[in-house]
Amino acid sequence: MEHLLGTEWKITPAGGATGKAYVARHDGQQLFLKRNSSPFLAVLSAEGIVPKLIWTKRLENGDVISAQHWLNGRELHPKEMGQSRVAKLMSKIHSSQPLLSMLERLGKKNFQPAMMLKELKDRMDEELRAHPDVMLAFQFMSDHLSDIQHEEYVVCHSDVNHNNWLLSDDDQLFLIDWDGAMIGDPAIDLGMLLHEYVEEDQWESWLLEYGLTMTPHLKLRMQWYMLAQVLLSTQWNKEANRFHEMNKRLAELHRFFF
Repeated sequence: MEHLLGTEWKITPAGGATGKAYVARHDGQQLFLKRNSSPFLAVLSAEGIVPKLIWTKRLENGDVISAQHWLNGRELHPKEMGQSRVAKLMSKIHSSQPLLSMLERLGKKNFQPAMMLKELKDRMDEELRAHPDVMLAFQFMSDHLSDIQHEEYVVCHSDVNHNNWLLSDDDQLFLIDWDGAMIGDPAIDLGMLLHEYVEEDQWESWLLEYGLTMTPHLKLRMQWYMLAQVLLSTQWNKEANRFHEMNKRLAELHRFFF
């Protein structure tokens, strides 16, 4: 990629699971480069949800390289996830018609809960599926599949972990790493965020900042999707030999039911 910027630029990997991200540095300037990012990135930038996109260029091999402003900042601390500005940015994302239209143009379909349940069952290995709390989770999800139907589908990030929230040095908040974006029930994001970071007695006030009133139906949907994400995380941690984290997730399931 050096020929895109000139040999005076130093390009180094930026880390991350995909290995497609790089940092380019020259004479005090920094750019965040990504290989084969989705056209979705341009809309995210225009909506102010990710740092500003500067340019995209196509290489001779067909790869597309995008460059964004590098912002000095930090990820949010877990205790900061209950803040009003997190709720307001999440609401902005979920209510954005440009984001939804772009994902639809890219061929994304509504991610139905039945699809999620089937994918989970197909992925979960036999040993974990035999665990009593995993069995309870699958039973709960199956029993309530018809109860969680929701008509309003929105763009969901699907991994609203605190380390995907970037707070810049000039106090701008962004949500980054959109590789897992989907069209689904907003409870996919809300369930994970509230369960992981906000005390339950504060859920109602957080949701009011977001723009929703807590209802039994919303709470059930959030619980359903939270269980789905805990199960997925349990399996992922087992596959990665992160058994301590796997057991923490199993303990979360146990606390939910007991």
